[in-house]
Amino acid sequence: MRNAANLTINSDSVGDPALFRTLDCLELSLANQPDAPTGTGRVALIVRRVDGGLRVLLDRVAMTPESGLPGDAWGRQAEPLPDAQLAVMQLDVAELIANGQPLELSGDNLYLELDLSVENLPAGSRLRVGEAMMEVTPQPHNGCRKFRARFGDDALRFVSMPELRHRNLRGIYLRVIEPGEVAVGDPVQVLARPSSRIPANQGSTSEPPG
Repeated sequence: MRNAANLTINSDSVGDPALFRTLDCLELSLANQPDAPTGTGRVALIVRRVDGGLRVLLDRVAMTPESGLPGDAWGRQAEPLPDAQLAVMQLDVAELIANGQPLELSGDNLYLELDLSVENLPAGSRLRVGEAMMEVTPQPHNGCRKFRARFGDDALRFVSMPELRHRNLRGIYLRVIEPGEVAVGDPVQVLARPSSRIPANQGSTSEPPG
């Protein structure tokens, strides 16, 4: 478990305005990024949000359908929404927006080296994440006031632009279908997409609690 670097990051944390990027800069940087993997990627970061939304970086964790990421803020809600079990961001997009700030500031659970766009991962797509199987839910992952406070007005506009909405720049939600251990560095494999109803390798390649 690695948590020394993020002890001061919690639900009330805000960003450094000196590091907020302009909308033009965000759009240009996105256009110049190399394509993210579409079939097989990697787990880059795992974050548990404990009491007060305090971020704890994990090396590994056992995921379950009942609790998602055990001990996370999602499970402490009065009525946890099944379709918002795990908040997920695409690593290169998170790095672009954070601009040197800790990635876990955004309040997501998983940061993946994988294309999270609607085209690549429509709702219902199934992934093998480490040893666990997960499914993309239809729950939209939208920017919010906390996101604005952490990354600026232009970052919120960026992830909300209708012409970019299909990219899921703010991220997606996953739910655990089959339990298993997930560790940083584990492979992430797209198993199936609902549009094809066949294994992915045979076809074409709400606000989080914290």
